[in-house]
Amino acid sequence: MMTELNYKHLRYFWTVARVGTIAEAGRVLNLAPHSISAQLATFEAALGVSLFRRVGRRLALTEAGERILGHAEQIFALGDQIADVLRDDSLRRSLPFRIGFPDSMPKSVVHRLIEPALHVERPGRLVCREAPLAELLAELAVHRLDLVIADRPIPPNVSVRGHSTLLSESSLTVFAAAALAARLRDGFPASLDGAPFLLPGEDVVHRAALLQWFDTQRVRPSIVAEFDDSALMKAFGQSGAGAFVAPSSIADHVCRQYDVEALGEIAEVRSQVYAITTERRLSHPAMQAIHHQAAGSSESLSFAAVRPAER
Repeated sequence: MMTELNYKHLRYFWTVARVGTIAEAGRVLNLAPHSISAQLATFEAALGVSLFRRVGRRLALTEAGERILGHAEQIFALGDQIADVLRDDSLRRSLPFRIGFPDSMPKSVVHRLIEPALHVERPGRLVCREAPLAELLAELAVHRLDLVIADRPIPPNVSVRGHSTLLSESSLTVFAAAALAARLRDGFPASLDGAPFLLPGEDVVHRAALLQWFDTQRVRPSIVAEFDDSALMKAFGQSGAGAFVAPSSIADHVCRQYDVEALGEIAEVRSQVYAITTERRLSHPAMQAIHHQAAGSSESLSFAAVRPAER
């Protein structure tokens, strides 16, 4: 049995427990997966217990692993408190506030929500990171991000301990460049049948509901292209390549920024925005500023937390 705790091994264990796989932990820690596997095996041998059991492609904690994880959380939370002490202005400048968002999120929605974080008292440097949601959640789990803004809560198949909070919800609006809009405005939404259309990519949550809405309306647009990046989709729409959708909450901005016209609203399909954090309460001043901005929008919902994702 071990006589002295190896904190490096404990951090490897803690990271794997939070992100769910050795491969993802290797990416987060910038280590080869086989190196982490070897270190975990050494840690388990020193403890005399098994910490993980395999469930499909992911690792689940054993009873012993659950108990040790609880203590590890306390240890690293204490380390965060020490870092907080160092945030005193007499010792160092304010630490950056790090926000991540997937490329499927409309950039104007993200900007509208997070811009107030620049105006809090003693603001830190705002750092924005764009990446796939799974990668962002892995970085959030090991405190490389403070907040993730996404169009969905934490997926149930992601083994990240976190809390999803619904910030806002909006219907969708269909837009098109002026010449195309003149052809499609009369008889909307039936006019979309056979019309060129730019479809959100498979990673965009409201894509499935939009396709179902087409079926309900008995229209079959001609899908010209699909885009994960909402800004690129709008740029193609601006050129007249096809009609496209965006949240109604930013309709005025889309029309001004991309010189397009609104054809009509799709009230049945909703676009949602979530704040995902490792804390149950959003106590950071920048997070509270983002909350107040969302609460002040015309279509935002009450700031009610969604239950944490199951591990």
